[in-house]
Amino acid sequence: MQADQLPISQQCQAAKSQAVFDVPRDNQRRSANYKPSIWKHDFLASLNSSYDKKEYRKEAEKLIKGVKGIFIETEDLRAKLELTDSIRKLGLSYHFEEEVKKALDTIISTYKGNKYPFLRENDLYVTALCFRILRLQGYQVSQDMFCGLMDEKGVTEKSSHENVRAMLELLEASHLALKCENILQEAKAFTTETLKITISRINDQENNAELSKHVVHALEIPTHWRVSWFDVKWQMKSYERGINNHVHTLLLDLAKLNFNIVQATLQKDLIELSRWWKNLGLTEKLSFARDRLVESFVCTVGLAFQPQYKCLRKCLTKVVNFILIVDDVYDLYGSLEELEQFTNAVDRWDVKETEQLPDCMKICFQALYDTTCEIANEIETENVSCKQVLPHLQKVWADFCKSLFVEAKWYHTGYMPTFKEYLSNAWISSSGPLLLLHSFFSMPHEVGEEIIMSPDFLEKNQDLVYNISLIIRLCNDIGTSAVEQERGDAPSSIVCYMQEMKVSEDVARTHIQGMIAKTWQKINKKCFTGDVPAALFSFIDIALNAARVAHSLYQAGDAFGVQVTDNKTQILSLLVEPVRTTLGTN
Repeated sequence: MQADQLPISQQCQAAKSQAVFDVPRDNQRRSANYKPSIWKHDFLASLNSSYDKKEYRKEAEKLIKGVKGIFIETEDLRAKLELTDSIRKLGLSYHFEEEVKKALDTIISTYKGNKYPFLRENDLYVTALCFRILRLQGYQVSQDMFCGLMDEKGVTEKSSHENVRAMLELLEASHLALKCENILQEAKAFTTETLKITISRINDQENNAELSKHVVHALEIPTHWRVSWFDVKWQMKSYERGINNHVHTLLLDLAKLNFNIVQATLQKDLIELSRWWKNLGLTEKLSFARDRLVESFVCTVGLAFQPQYKCLRKCLTKVVNFILIVDDVYDLYGSLEELEQFTNAVDRWDVKETEQLPDCMKICFQALYDTTCEIANEIETENVSCKQVLPHLQKVWADFCKSLFVEAKWYHTGYMPTFKEYLSNAWISSSGPLLLLHSFFSMPHEVGEEIIMSPDFLEKNQDLVYNISLIIRLCNDIGTSAVEQERGDAPSSIVCYMQEMKVSEDVARTHIQGMIAKTWQKINKKCFTGDVPAALFSFIDIALNAARVAHSLYQAGDAFGVQVTDNKTQILSLLVEPVRTTLGTN
């Protein structure tokens, strides 16, 4: 029996020996002292990019045509792989889906039946690059590609300390490994250790200074775990500095122009959402809650930056905004009795259930109710195959609130859950299932109606939903646990593990980081071994981005709590500051 199923009296009894925080006094309102948003409506309303003009879109079309010509001209395997990789890293994949598929199909079909003879002898760099690109694109490739290149230490002597670029590419490829792929797991351990030692040596060499930056970048967060759009400007600067001289000038010009055109589209989306948020007026009425519209919007940009995903960004920004508000209601404001009433109201989707609640909780529920109905209506309008969406949206909100109520009971009774018990609830309170379901319905659909309208379509892929949600939760805990402990919040995974295993915080954090890596291996197996229908590939990419956004959000703390300099800089870079080009006014 889990803690939330025990009578309150038994939970309190259990807490006597397990409590690690003080139980609050009845009806005591807490505060996290969240600061007002630094992004004012007038500033957002003033955003205006010249790259919204047709002349720039026409110029982009010319450059796209030119890059397609490069695809045709490129015959060398290494050059073709590097071109494909650069297109992805520069945020241009959606312009060249057909060309990339044709190129990779050719690579596979040309050598079908042979054991990778097309890979250059002892060329670890090309082998690792080929493996990473093919697997990421859903092709069935095996770690056996590396068998002829690996020794008992996990890597050939020829490609060890001297060939840093090969080691770096092998490290990147290893993050696409499955749980059973020991060759790649050993390679990951070896390359990580070797590259850490190598950094200081190559950093002192003028010609390798840029390569050192790439090593640090990959060790910080590997490419597979990064939000590609958040990384585009970094990649552009790297290409400009010449480390990847294979990148055609035409491609770089297109990447810069494309970034600015996309940014102009995102600015219009944000202006519209800022107007909605201001008209809603919740900032003044719910002063205890976080006001983080722009940060919420950036999350949705991380999930899908492409212009065709406007509906998804609009819907999910509203959802993320309410996730923060509702989370603050449970964490900070409501008493246990009030939270039970609020949870019942969401579960029954009935405004009458809030009659006995404080005004701010009534306002919160009414706004959630109205906004969710609006989102359901907009989804049904945008996607004619989607019908009766509201019951699905209501259910995931109810599940989310129930999970928050479990955590509230733990907090108010001083109950310390076991690590397993914590995780069994925390993957839902992470908001992962809620985000993924809204994402599925609000994206442009190319799948059949039977998939869209199946009430258990996510349940059939519950392992994927669980693992992505788990990463969101664990990344969140790593970034916020210290502040939450200081504030006296309910225990995180780190605290639960520390208490249960009697270990230090450093040991607990290392364990959690190891769990994240293993969870990614499970996600890789689900996404890259043919288990997912082709019709759902677009959704899978968005789902993976949800996990990637979590890595970005909590890398340097809590991006939703304190509006730290790094987050502000990233938002300005993504949404306000265009890339300097020769094609427009900057």
